[in-house]
This record gives sequence, C-alpha cells and structure tokens, in this order.
Amino acid sequence: MINFPTTLDGLYINGQWSAGREHLRVINPATEALLTTVNGGDEHAVDQAVAAATAAFKHWSQTSGVERGAMLRNIANGVRNGREHLMKLQSSNNGKPQFEAAIDVDDVIATFEYYAELAEGLDASQDSNVPLPSDDFSARLRREPCGVVGLIVPWNFPMVTTAWKLAPALAAGCCVVLKPSEVTPLPELELAAIIAEAGLPKGVFNVVCGTGLAVGAPLSADPRIARISFTGSNAVGVQVMQRAAETVKGVSLELGGKSSLLVLEDADLQLAVELACGGGFFNAGQMCSATSRVLVAEELAEEFLERLQKRARAIRVADPFDPDVEMGALVNQAQYQRVLGHIDRGLSAGAKLVCGGNRPADLPRGYFLQPTVFTDVPLDSALWCEEIFGPVLCVRSFSSEAEAIALANDSQFGLVASVVTRNAETAERVANALQAGLVWLNAPQVIFPQAAWGGYKQSSIGRELGPWGLAAFQEIKHVIRAL
Repeated sequence: MINFPTTLDGLYINGQWSAGREHLRVINPATEALLTTVNGGDEHAVDQAVAAATAAFKHWSQTSGVERGAMLRNIANGVRNGREHLMKLQSSNNGKPQFEAAIDVDDVIATFEYYAELAEGLDASQDSNVPLPSDDFSARLRREPCGVVGLIVPWNFPMVTTAWKLAPALAAGCCVVLKPSEVTPLPELELAAIIAEAGLPKGVFNVVCGTGLAVGAPLSADPRIARISFTGSNAVGVQVMQRAAETVKGVSLELGGKSSLLVLEDADLQLAVELACGGGFFNAGQMCSATSRVLVAEELAEEFLERLQKRARAIRVADPFDPDVEMGALVNQAQYQRVLGHIDRGLSAGAKLVCGGNRPADLPRGYFLQPTVFTDVPLDSALWCEEIFGPVLCVRSFSSEAEAIALANDSQFGLVASVVTRNAETAERVANALQAGLVWLNAPQVIFPQAAWGGYKQSSIGRELGPWGLAAFQEIKHVIRAL
C-alpha cells in the first residue's frame, strides 16, 4: 500500500507545482478511507494555465515532429519505469483490480509510443501537393496545430483517456491545459509528474485539478482555447458544448453508451458468457463501452442464462489488491447509490432480478456491488435505455437476426457492439448493419491506439485514437499559387 501525504499540490502551471484554493478530498473506494486532500484550482488558476500555454505555443508549434516525437517517447519510457507505482495509484484511487490497472498503464505506454511514431512522420507529411484541374495554378495542403487545447477527462479510466487526448495534442504541436477528474486525481498527478520530467518546455503542458464548475466551466468558455476535448456524461458534455459555443471553438465529445452484445444462434455459448461478463463487469461496469444489453437467440436463451448466472455468481468481488480479485469497487458513494437506484427502479418497472443486486456479504465497507443480471426488462424502462455505469446486465431473447439488429440499434447511443457467431459471413453482415463506431466479432473489448474510438448518434462528436485522433488537433490550410 502507499502512504500518501496529508495534502498534494493540484496545479502544474508553466513548469511549476503549486497549491490551489479548492480542497478536494480523495477517497479509497474499497475502504471509504481518506487517502489525501488535493489542493485544486479555480477560474484564476485556469486563467494562469491558459496564459502559460498561449505563450508557449509560439515556440512549441514551430518545433519539428521529430523533436515532439522524442518528448513523447520520453513520456512513454517514464510511464514504463513507473508502471508498478501507477498501477497501485489506479487501484487505490479508482477501486479497479491490479490486473485491470496493468492493462490501463500498458495502454498509456502504447498510446504515447504510437503518437511518437506519427509525430516523427509529420515533417515529411506536413505539406503535400493537391491536384487541380487547371495548369495555371498549383495547390499545397498544410497541416498545422490548432492552438491551445483544453482536455477534460473522466474518472473511470484515469491516465488512459488522458493519454488518448494528450499524446496526439502534443504530437500535433498544440499546448495543453488538462483538467483531471476531481474523483481520481492521484494517478493523473503522478502521470503529470512523469511528463514534467520528460523535457517539455515550460507552459506546453499544464494541469489544473478541480471540479467541473470551478475548472471545467471556465476552461470551456476561455476564448484563448482553440479546442475542447471532453470525455464524460452526456449531460455534462452538453454543458461543455454550450460554453464552447460562446466563443465558437472546436469541440470533441466522447460521451455515453448503451451497447449490445448479440449472441447468434450458432454462437459458442461459453465464449458468449465470458464476453458478456467482460463487457458488463470489467471495471465494475463503469465503461461507456459496456455491452449491458445482452441479446440472445431464443434457441440458446435458457442455457445461456443458466451459464451466465453461474459465472456471474462465481465472480470474486474483492479489494483491488486481493490476488484473487475479479471485480473491484465502484468509484465512490455517489456512483454506488446511483447504480443501486437504477436497480430499484428496474424492479419497480417489472424487470426480473436473476442474480446480484446487493452488496457482497463479506464486504461490509467499500462501494462493492455483486454482478447483477436482469431479464424481462421493459424496452421503455431506464434500465434498458439509459447508461447505468455499474455491473448490471439486461438479457433479452430474439427470434431473428433482423430483430436482434433492430433491438441493438434502437438506442440514442451508438458507441460499440459485440457479435458472437461461428459464421464469418454472418458476423460481417451483422457488423455492417449495426449503428456503432466499433464492433467486436467473437472478441473481448480490445482497443488499439491505431484504431478509431468513438460512436454514432449521441455517443460522440469526432473520433479519438489512430490518425483521426491526431487530425482532431490539426487545422487544414491550403495555399494556392498562380503559376
């Protein structure tokens, strides 16, 4: 375990650590104990951070892609060297098991290394010729950094969503003001400390811990910010977009999901059960990509549900540092009560609770919840339609492929989907019919920096990761010359 100091500085501005005026209590969700207090910032700190980033942009935007790539590799190596400590911070502050924390840290390393490679190729690709229909003119396309950007990241995957935004922003030549979640600032602050040692010029990277009201709102509204990239709930995303609209700045939003796992009639049942548990109970279900609606061919429904119940009941819910843990705690009391409220409302709406729904008997403290499975969930109930962000699955049978696709697409969201079938042609056909930004076929929810992340409908505006993540922080300029 880690011995935390009583207080931590929550501001990193223009290359200097300092304490802000706002005091953020940081709780261990597995024990409900106070870990430390982070002295976060407010509108004044945001103003200072944006000013520092604005001043630094004049130089940083002119550095070569090779220089920026070297900095990103330094960050990746720093994260690699601090891997074990970062894992412990993840589990202590977020409540996720150590094996999940390891996946997160490795994702951070891979993301910085990927964008280091893209940055190193920017010098050759920054300018390119554009064919024109006239011999009297030539045209050149140029990609340039968009400016100072504000990054607002959530608590469910600390450092991961930060890397997804920060690495391409720095690679593009942008300067950054980062607002971590006030719920999970500890791994983010350690990542910031690693970045502070990577050699970036002062002001290129700045951190202001704090609440959405004290930090997120003024950051979104600041006219010096060229783009806001936000990951979080739809309700807060709307507020971010409204504030950004006042100064007509670019906005990237990664929001909610209510995704489906489709188990077709020829599916491998054991694989389907494992994918259902992974899609619903990984990170205690606190994922925008959670496949919390499980659609099963009616021929398999009875056996599938029997196997799913058995597997869900066997999942070991425990302290995240327990060597045999399979699922950890929810992130805080507010989220814990929110999920319990969804369960209660689901029961009131007539849904049938198959298993779970309560605190594990052997865990009297901490925000722990049993893996929970419902059937007979009304299609118009909140349990079926709204994002729960907890370890709750809803299972429904279908009679045809067309019905399964229609049920999966009947949502305001369109982030991801999963399909389980032994038929490769069927898998591709169903994937093409699903309204989702990412579809897994017979696969767990693996994510690679090279592939895009984002969805249809109200799940996203824009895409992260891959070259699309880099393009989000670039402006396009054309230069046309008379010959």
